[in-house]
Parts: sequence; C-alpha cells; structure tokens
Amino acid sequence: MTGTLYGIGVGPGDPELITVKGLRLLQASPVLAYPAPEEGASLARSIVEGYLNGTKTEIPIRMPIVAARFPAQAVYDQAVETLAGHLDGGRDVAVLCEGDPFFYGSFMYLFGRMAERFPVEVVPGVSSLTACAAVLGAPLAARNDVMTVIPAPLATDLIRARLQENDAAAIIKLGRHFTRIRELLVELGLAAQARYVERATMANQRILPLDAVDESAVPYFSMIVVHKRGEAWRL
Repeated sequence: MTGTLYGIGVGPGDPELITVKGLRLLQASPVLAYPAPEEGASLARSIVEGYLNGTKTEIPIRMPIVAARFPAQAVYDQAVETLAGHLDGGRDVAVLCEGDPFFYGSFMYLFGRMAERFPVEVVPGVSSLTACAAVLGAPLAARNDVMTVIPAPLATDLIRARLQENDAAAIIKLGRHFTRIRELLVELGLAAQARYVERATMANQRILPLDAVDESAVPYFSMIVVHKRGEAWRL
C-alpha cells in the first residue's frame, strides 16, 4: 500500500492561518518536504516550525528563487524520485506550500508529475490575495464586479488593458516592477484607489501609500489592491 502525498497550503506567513485540516495532516505525516532557496532557510517551513516535534524525515526542495529560472524543472524531477521512494514505502508525505497550493503555488509542479502515480490530496490555504485584502481592510469585489489578478512582470500595455477592462485588480509580484506599475496607476487615475502592502500577516508586514514606497526596496512578497470605486461596497 502506497503512502499519500499531501499538498498543504500553510498560508501567507502568520502560523495561525494554517487550516485545522492542514495542521492535522502535517503533524500526522512522517515525511515533510518544502521548497527552499539554494542556500538558507525555507519560508514555508518557518511558518509551521512551531508545530514540528523533530521526529519527521525532512526533505528541502532547493531551487533558485529567481523568476527568470523558475520553475526549475530538473529540481522537481529529482524531488519526485525522492518523494516517490517514501510513498512506495507506504509513508505519507506532507509538502508545504506558502499561501495556497493551486494559486501560483509551487506544489502544482509536483502535482503535475505525481497525481497519476500516487494518491494526492490538496489542502487549500489562505492565499496572499485574501490575506492582503484582510490586513488592508479592503474588500476585493462585490455584487457583479469583475476582478483580475495581474502579475506585475507582464508588459505595460497588457496590464493597462486588464485594469481598464475590470472593476478591481490585485497586482502581484511587484518587486522591481513597482515604479512602472505606480506610474501606470497614476496615468489611469487609479492611484488614489490603490493600496500597497508587503509581507502581509508576517512580523515585518508594512502598509504604505504608493508615494511613500521606496521603489528600490520593494520585495517579491508585495501587492497592490485597487478597486475603481475606491471601496467595493460603494454603489
């Protein structure tokens, strides 16, 4: 009998935002895997560190955390073989994923390789999208609003079109693209309706007006939420 592979969304950073189901399966699984940079600690593991008792077999999946080189296909291919060995031995494996596994989550690359070979269960997590809305006090959409999620690395013309087409948007993966995005929001008359947050729910979370953001120090884990009415509940 093979083990089950669990893709567990651990939420955006606050350890208390892991679901009850996710925590139960995490603690019950003898093998724990998680994404990690080529050097240093894993953010996903740090989120759940307080729930670990030191008895698990741990497998860091180390990869370059650089957008131009991601996803690291060879890294995932090797991870599949390592995890398959445990599953074939009847051991359940919990794979941690920041946020939600299927919302820009790294677990999807393992799922695509393993779902036809082994039992796989995906445990949803609190996504960065909903976490940012919560800490900003900014509901995302209401009634028949159409909302879009826009990765900041997209070309400016594409982002402009998406913002013009929809009632609300979340612009993610800001990083070095922040200045370009801010200029576009000003051009479209949306800067006053936009809210910026970085590292939502983490200890070093920051919420700032757009014009107060240091464009040279915008992290990957940052987001701008914008609604054309300013507030979703307004008519």
